[in-house]
Amino acid sequence: MDTSGASATQQPRLLDLMRDKIRYKHYSIRTEAAYVDWARRYILFHGKRHPSCMGAKEVEAFLTHLAVHGNVAASTQNQAKSALLFLYREVLGVELPWLDGVQSAKRSQRLPVVLTEEETDALLARMSGTTGLIARLLYGAGLRLLEGARLRVKDLDFARLEILVRDAKGAKDRVTMLPDPLVEPLRAQLGIAKAVHDRDLLEGFGEVYLPYALGRKYPSAGREWMWQYVFPADQLSQIPAWVSGGGTTSMGSTSSAPCGSRCGRRKSTSPPHRTRCVTRSQRICCRLDTIFARCRSCLVIKTCRRP
Repeated sequence: MDTSGASATQQPRLLDLMRDKIRYKHYSIRTEAAYVDWARRYILFHGKRHPSCMGAKEVEAFLTHLAVHGNVAASTQNQAKSALLFLYREVLGVELPWLDGVQSAKRSQRLPVVLTEEETDALLARMSGTTGLIARLLYGAGLRLLEGARLRVKDLDFARLEILVRDAKGAKDRVTMLPDPLVEPLRAQLGIAKAVHDRDLLEGFGEVYLPYALGRKYPSAGREWMWQYVFPADQLSQIPAWVSGGGTTSMGSTSSAPCGSRCGRRKSTSPPHRTRCVTRSQRICCRLDTIFARCRSCLVIKTCRRP
């Protein structure tokens, strides 16, 4: 029996190999999405030619197209260059000296606009509900958008008035302050999240995504209260099988984005878990971005931190 055709169809595609390498190096999910997207756009720009058949001329043509016709910012152009550098060096295993010589775009020097205390109070006073609570949490604790959306119950320490931020930018943990005025609103939010979690457990759900294969080591930990999100989603979502521990862990065509970014909706080789992810908080963060952008073209909020 000729199995050459079957083996050929099982060969992983280039972009899947790129995802494998990015996750092997523990890059963030946003870096993965950006790098894979740039690699895809680079291939499509040159008529779906394989990157191994292209060189400096094609890379420079793509970057020039971004600057001239795409009118992208210098940081965006440099991000595209970094993605192509990763593609050639890490995925294809090709050391190309010419890639280091490709000119990087010069980033402009901009002065940030800082809101005064009165302007910040006016902004926060117009926000209420969960959106307002997250905005005050970002401002008072100095959290990034996704750090606030991904907070889990165990990360809040009311006794010491501290918040433990896990796996932040650069895969680093840190401790920040929990403002006194937010203690009672957060306790009320935990009551809402606990009611949602209890209802999910009664319906046979209530499991969340656990990082670094903890779900295989502690099979029941995903349903424990301490691991639940402080700001759960309105609706149940799916954890992909490769994240939840079922099926294969390779990033084939059945893989999808993990929780904490946005739960995947693609088909999987094994039944995924139903869970409360942070999709609602993701939408809230997008609204916060819009609100902040309308207030100032560039927003930098001064935060008070413990020495």
